[in-house]
Amino acid sequence: MEYMTTLALKYRPRLLSDLVGQEASVHALTNALKRAQVTGHIHHQAFLFAGVRGTGKTSTARILARALNCIHGPTSTPCGVCDPCVASEQPDTNLDIVEIDAASRASVEDARALREQVQTRPAFCRYRVYIIDEVHMLSRQAFDALLKVLEEPPAHAVFVLATTELQDVPDTIKSRVQIYPFRLIPVGLIEGRLQRVCESEGVTFDAKSLRLVAEAGQGSMRDALTTLDRVIAAGDGHVSEDVVREQLGIVPAVRVQGMLDALNAGDTTAILDHCQALTNLGADWISFWRELMLAFRDRLEAETRQDSSPQKLLRSARVLQMLLQRERDLRDSSLPQVVVELALLTAAQLPHLAPLDTLVSGTTATLTTRSAVQSAPNTSQPTASQIATPKTVATPLAISILKPTSQSAPMPSRTETQSPLETSTLLELPIQAAPSIHPSSNPGDTDALRTGVIDVLKTSPGGLPRTLWSLPNMATELRWAAPILRLCFPNNARQPVQELERERTNPHLLEAMARLLPGLTSIEIIFEESNPERPEDQLRREPAFQALLQASGGEILEVKREPLTPR
Repeated sequence: MEYMTTLALKYRPRLLSDLVGQEASVHALTNALKRAQVTGHIHHQAFLFAGVRGTGKTSTARILARALNCIHGPTSTPCGVCDPCVASEQPDTNLDIVEIDAASRASVEDARALREQVQTRPAFCRYRVYIIDEVHMLSRQAFDALLKVLEEPPAHAVFVLATTELQDVPDTIKSRVQIYPFRLIPVGLIEGRLQRVCESEGVTFDAKSLRLVAEAGQGSMRDALTTLDRVIAAGDGHVSEDVVREQLGIVPAVRVQGMLDALNAGDTTAILDHCQALTNLGADWISFWRELMLAFRDRLEAETRQDSSPQKLLRSARVLQMLLQRERDLRDSSLPQVVVELALLTAAQLPHLAPLDTLVSGTTATLTTRSAVQSAPNTSQPTASQIATPKTVATPLAISILKPTSQSAPMPSRTETQSPLETSTLLELPIQAAPSIHPSSNPGDTDALRTGVIDVLKTSPGGLPRTLWSLPNMATELRWAAPILRLCFPNNARQPVQELERERTNPHLLEAMARLLPGLTSIEIIFEESNPERPEDQLRREPAFQALLQASGGEILEVKREPLTPR
């Protein structure tokens, strides 16, 4: 009687050579079986297969059991027709191949029962093979019960453990088994396997459809075959790209490319239209975001291979990096559409904004755009070096303000020779000229000296903090005694003056201050006495009062200041 079966079971590997994407583990197991064939027995009886789901761990365990018990074995190429090989195809009916699901039999009692069962010799095979799937689900007590039998198993027993969580397996177990890693299968290998399955099943397919199915498997061959089974059923025997996208919830490619084009053009209206269309389609926003990031990455790769300008590559890389950082917000948000729209609208404007360090160069700068140059008569096209020119006199600061794109008119296309500032307008703000420092004509004038010191702090080339500018106003005394400038502050001003104390040896500050006070070499900061002399201390210095204290043998207990009363 023939039973219906899925593609994942029908095309399950039967030989080590059938495994895809696990060359390292296959090579090691093949050598171990060849060595066992020469000596007549296997040299290690406990194996641990670790890897993500659907990469072939349990299938390899069954292949290993078949290879050990084949009448021509142990061999790396079992015949598949002898009684042990045929029996290994149906483990539930084979007494010598015991499969245990640790997720449902994780108690210490189950482990103890297994330890007792291990002593029973095989019924008709060479080895009794115990395959324990999801072994990380065993309890700590069960691992302890299993530990001894793994360390010293009977000669007829072989253990094959499989797990998707290697880190949850105790180190004591790991030290007693041979660990074979099962890695994610590359998309290209999965696609090739799916193509052979379709040809074997007589199923037609589109060029890009199997690639989408392979990517949906995310490195798992079983998941990819399960998805292919569903797509074949939905497509009536034909695997088309549209059916694959519909079954997997993948956004149509035309939408992804349309959104990418709108993003590169900075067309915010088109971005909102595409988002609304995706909402009407009921698209999965996380799936759409992944497709968009992959499409953007492919376009960036194409630009790189075409030797695009460094500015264009950096701009695209910056946009892609910003969008990738929003993926976590998208997964955690209850309003994914809003997150997508906000991220895309922001990213669409990034190529058209000038960085702040370009807008402001030093203390004053002027940024010239193509529109400003064209409006001026008899002016030539500015060169790259003329776009930001520092000025030494008072000039207006030109700040780039983004001009909103019209909802009706599309954004004009940009060329490689255009500056990122060409889509902006200018708002001129007057900036006062920095005060020039001249030698003080009257250093003895405290008010004039205070004003001069403030001007020096403002214009010092060392880039002093703005918080220092007001400190001279807090000083109770400023005194110039060449070559030292002394500033006296109240004792309660120690905290704000600390920063000035750190900067008073700044060579830039000393150089600027020397222009105000020629000959200056240092700045001294002093504080007023915080503990003035007490009245009782003054009394103790009075000779008459000291004589009174000695004659009376008294001491000062309290000093009170009596208010003066007019006579």
